[in-house]
Amino acid sequence: MLGLTQSAVSQRIRALEERVGAMVIRRGSPSVATEAGLRLIRHFEEVSLMERALAEALPGIGADPVTLRIAVNADSLATWVIPALAQVPGFLFDLVIDDQDFSQDWLRRGEVAAAVTAHAGPLQGCDTISLGRLRYRATASPAYMARWFGDGVTSGALLRAPALTFSDKDALQGDWIASQGLGVRAGFPSHRLASTHGFVDACLQGLGWGMNPEPLVTSHLASGRLVELISGAAHDVPLYWQYARLTSGALEPLTRAVRRAAASVLLSALI
Repeated sequence: MLGLTQSAVSQRIRALEERVGAMVIRRGSPSVATEAGLRLIRHFEEVSLMERALAEALPGIGADPVTLRIAVNADSLATWVIPALAQVPGFLFDLVIDDQDFSQDWLRRGEVAAAVTAHAGPLQGCDTISLGRLRYRATASPAYMARWFGDGVTSGALLRAPALTFSDKDALQGDWIASQGLGVRAGFPSHRLASTHGFVDACLQGLGWGMNPEPLVTSHLASGRLVELISGAAHDVPLYWQYARLTSGALEPLTRAVRRAAASVLLSALI
């Protein structure tokens, strides 16, 4: 907490807006930062990161932990990101969870310092590192397969069989169907379930079929608790680490940890 009254906070915000000559907060419920406000936030975070890097080089200076905001897709968070973050002390992480096709937008707007994204770039003012490919398997329980796909995975069956979708942004199921030439891209019935581990559990319980990260379903496929809708029909999503070039030095320990953790789980990038 700031230890200030609401009136005192409002006065300081007004003073800041007078100084920069622009609104920094758009009042409402909730209030949100304006473009100028986001630029000030980004500047503060960049300075904090550089101060942390200086403190590492000159330990006598000392530095408080820096809060680092990162955009990450839920499936990476569930499979390899946490071990990377655990390798880097001195940061407090503020994780923004968004689809890999949209996480770059947070970096473009200056709302995060780095992002795990499916976009290779280029993005102005940022560097991009290829991490590898996260492999997905279209899976369901044997009982579900017998009920909905007894005559095979056809376009007609897909238009009846309930799938699993993470959110409105989740295109993985549709992308996989299109890649198999099944003639269905949208319009199939689907549960909405915003949880990576929930996807796996729902498939195990026969609630629906879904695209699950291979690392989370390998043992279930081996035991027969899950089966692939179409054997061997994997779907790979390339992932990249993007970060602001200005703070690349301060982020170097995290970048190294991210690359190591990703390499232990992801498949190598295609050349």
